[in-house]
Amino acid sequence: MRWRWIDRDNAAMRYPTDFALVKLPPSSSSVDVIASIAGVKDVHAEQILTRSLALTTRPTIGMEPPWFEGRDDDDDDDEEEEVEFGSNATARRRRLQARAAAGARRSVAEALDAEKLWKRGHTGEGVRVAIFDTGVDANHAHFKNVKERTNWTHEKTLSDGLGHGTFVAGVVAAAADAQCPGFAPDAEIHTFRVFTNDQVSYTSWFLDAFNYAIATEMHVLNLSIGGPDYLDRPFVEKVGEITANGILLVRRVLNRSAIGNDGPLWGTLNNPADQMDVLGVGGIDYNDKIASFSSRGMSTWELPNGYGRVKPDVVAYGRDVSGSKINGGCRSLSGTSVASPVVAGAVTLLASVVPKERRWDVLNPASMKQALTETASHTNDPVLGAGKIDLENAGRILSSYPTKGRASLVPGTLDFTDCPYMWPHCTQPLYHGAMPFMFNATIVNGMGAVGWIEKPPTFTRASDDDLSEHLDVRFAHSETLWPWTGFIAMYVRVKASGKELASPGIARGTIAFTVASPPGAGEREVRTSDVAVPVTFHIAPTPPRERRLLWSQYHSVRYPPGYVPRDNLDAKADILDWHGDHPHTNFHATYDWLRNNGYFLEVLGSPLTCFDASQYGAILLVDPEEEFSEEEISKLTTDVNENGLSVAVFGEWYNVPIMEKMKFFDDNTHNTWTPITGGANVPALNDLLKPFGYAFGDRVLQQAVVPIGGSRLNVQAGANVARAPAGAWTHVGDVSERDARHEKPRRTNRKSAVASFFQVGDPNATAKSGRLALFGDSGCLDSSHQGAPCHDFLGSILRFLTENDRSTGLTDANTKRGEAYATPADEPLPSRRVGVDFDAYSTTRGGKPGNEGSTTCGPNDPMEFWPAGETFESVSAWSSKRATSGRFSGRTPPARTVKDARDDSPAEVPRALIRAGGGGGGDVRVRATRDDDDDDDVDASAPFFSSSPDAKLGVPLGAAIVASLLMIARRRRRRGKRAGDARRSVQGVAVGASATTERLLRRKM
Repeated sequence: MRWRWIDRDNAAMRYPTDFALVKLPPSSSSVDVIASIAGVKDVHAEQILTRSLALTTRPTIGMEPPWFEGRDDDDDDDEEEEVEFGSNATARRRRLQARAAAGARRSVAEALDAEKLWKRGHTGEGVRVAIFDTGVDANHAHFKNVKERTNWTHEKTLSDGLGHGTFVAGVVAAAADAQCPGFAPDAEIHTFRVFTNDQVSYTSWFLDAFNYAIATEMHVLNLSIGGPDYLDRPFVEKVGEITANGILLVRRVLNRSAIGNDGPLWGTLNNPADQMDVLGVGGIDYNDKIASFSSRGMSTWELPNGYGRVKPDVVAYGRDVSGSKINGGCRSLSGTSVASPVVAGAVTLLASVVPKERRWDVLNPASMKQALTETASHTNDPVLGAGKIDLENAGRILSSYPTKGRASLVPGTLDFTDCPYMWPHCTQPLYHGAMPFMFNATIVNGMGAVGWIEKPPTFTRASDDDLSEHLDVRFAHSETLWPWTGFIAMYVRVKASGKELASPGIARGTIAFTVASPPGAGEREVRTSDVAVPVTFHIAPTPPRERRLLWSQYHSVRYPPGYVPRDNLDAKADILDWHGDHPHTNFHATYDWLRNNGYFLEVLGSPLTCFDASQYGAILLVDPEEEFSEEEISKLTTDVNENGLSVAVFGEWYNVPIMEKMKFFDDNTHNTWTPITGGANVPALNDLLKPFGYAFGDRVLQQAVVPIGGSRLNVQAGANVARAPAGAWTHVGDVSERDARHEKPRRTNRKSAVASFFQVGDPNATAKSGRLALFGDSGCLDSSHQGAPCHDFLGSILRFLTENDRSTGLTDANTKRGEAYATPADEPLPSRRVGVDFDAYSTTRGGKPGNEGSTTCGPNDPMEFWPAGETFESVSAWSSKRATSGRFSGRTPPARTVKDARDDSPAEVPRALIRAGGGGGGDVRVRATRDDDDDDDVDASAPFFSSSPDAKLGVPLGAAIVASLLMIARRRRRRGKRAGDARRSVQGVAVGASATTERLLRRKM
């Protein structure tokens, strides 16, 4: 096998590198051969990073599937808005008036009281800030200290042809005499032109630019990009390397520009802002309210076994922010890509507060995060993170920050009774027998990039007169804190002693642990820091069984790593299911409704074999995509028949022809992506329901108003009930259908069952059996792209399931059928897709997609279900093992067919990435031969790369990082202000399709 080296002519080539770009023959065997070479860490497809599109995986213009539609570019809340000074737009003028009323003067820097620091002589002097964007013109009047401009694109220019880079640089460091001054007018500006004027980039451009930022010792880096693929290893690991080298990386939490419909939707945090070591920034308006476009938490890396982290870290003004124009003057933009440079400018200014002689001994990503989060002014809004940044008070912390650093926890106070700020935890008390309360906090270690837990966390009661004696508190934590951060998770249960509580009460205590880091320069002793955080809980008597519900989180499969399609087929600008499907993300309104109506909702992050059915009135299976094991099917059947458990199933559409039609050509990878399942995994659901005589079909029902009982429901894209047992109350009617041949729903001459309800067994028997409720659509419970909520319908279902209430209209006599119901014989039940290896994404079937759960019960389950002999007194090893296997182990590529969508001829990934490493030891050098085609061909068996033992390329990731082959599509993009930008960008990519495969080789760290 022979392959061709790709030269990268840019400024980073003056320094050692940790990857290479090569062209390979278009075969998987080529990849395998390269990956097996001593020194190669892994092989990755080179990826196109585009910011101007509405979708993370948006089809190429002209290659869209018939169902795709563009989004409305006039939606002010969705776009990065531009307001030219003097604009007469009424709505924007009102917002500008709000800005003035909030005290804004010429610029956002002044609105955040930067003047107080300017007057003390702090202006950013001596701080090097890297602006990763579209560049800046050399002689722009607003910038007096542009030290270096570098270009990493194929365009032969250093100037900004779009305006976004100029705007971002202006917010950070425009001169004090500019009409719209920046935060740090005397800072050194280093522009990294990583996007073309069409806002297209490549992963290799970013990796080279990141390496150059490390080598040239940048202090602050602003990155206004992101995407939902937190499993994109080259980018994620390089971000960790950036922060490990002490660079203060500021990243927006992202607005709707990444995937189309992020804010105000929940569970929409983007990577890398959702990483612990990155300062994730959300956007607010001048009334200090969360901007509609700003994404909100929690993070979803940790699901299903764990619980997400609080993000964003802080918020800043992101609407109607004034900044520099390309040719002088100012303009106003909105978006969290605007809030990001606001915080980057604030960080640059704050860095200059610390005296130069100790500045870089004190400042690092951890100390800056501590200063900003500990002084932020938060309201009671749970989506604002720590709150709005406070420059003056943050400056006070940094000016007196200890030279040896300190550790802390974010959040710094854990008062789970503080509503609404600690939503959702403050809304439901702890009680005996419940699934453990889980909370995931971030350890911030200002002592060093590397650290560890010297003394493990403990819980100490606050006093003897509260209810803390009834708490069982256990912890999981990072075994190594890197870079600058780690996690600490708590599992809290109420002991058996709390079973007899007569009334609710408060339990208080303190969580304490000690963090250690290696000695600093000239020091001999290990640095240590004690951390103590107060914690407060509500405790209550155990609710009655009929008020307790269990939500199956384990059976949710989401993007990444596979193409899991959105449930609502009309949400065509947001085609991936990536919001978490958790009661505290996109089902948050359903959670609130349940709590407001007296129900207690617990979450099961493990298989159905890990809970005691006698404790719950009903289990909710909502939009499940995961397979069900034989053990799960057997246990649920027993739980319903013998233990009185009721089951509510909210399914989703599943239709193979529609799935096949939904495949699309992804201009990011030049591959065709195809869904790995439907909205729900109906064949798997049917396996679970078969013992009860139930099954869903593959009709796709869609209708604005469907009457069921006393409710009028909006069915967005639901499955029909194809089988129902005799004696079930089955609601059948004329409902519009959608199919692969017709984009819009239409009436047919057949009737469909939309819902069914059933009493299992003999209701008069001594051993009471449970009840079943089936409805083929979950969209009315899902706050993402919801047509109309159906919470009253949910309430009727729960009264039937948990109380056997027959007065809801769901069990009217005219809907009860004496015989079993079935669709016509010529209409078979849905089958699993042929040609798609869903098992690769299924934890139940042994898949390792990268965000899988555990097939065994763990510390997130009741103790009686733990493996024999396991106590989980310290579960750091369990969490660490899961973290390394989930985040960093090899993953199977998403299901996609490598076909060129234009003519169905074979196509290859046009650019691709390979990382390499010192598996063979010693110096590694290039050996090349010349060929008749004048290309540099390299023998695959030859060593390659030039390496230096003195190269400063970051702290090693360690043994948790393993060699793997990934072909995961990723797109980081910020939406442009014109749809034309998107079309030019994507068409340019399509024309550039190559007949060979380029890959990046990364060196092992």
